[in-house]
Amino acid sequence: MKKIFRYNVIFRPEPEGGFTVIVPSLPGCISYGKDLKQAKEMAIDAIKGYIVSLKKHKEPVPTDEEDFFTSVEIKRTPAYA
Repeated sequence: MKKIFRYNVIFRPEPEGGFTVIVPSLPGCISYGKDLKQAKEMAIDAIKGYIVSLKKHKEPVPTDEEDFFTSVEIKRTPAYA
């Protein structure tokens, strides 16, 4: 039976177009795609390569099985405007 790995990813739109993709649980695992579809495909490829490298070096493979993202709003004040 295959194990399914689950990762949270952040898609950051770039000013010149396209999206940078960051995988917070895998430090340095960053990719890019010209649109969301390609960015997701590239992220999956980068994650797979990262996991292969971790296994090759006998390092643990972290996942986001129990993690989740949300956002918070901070009201601007003069201290951090």
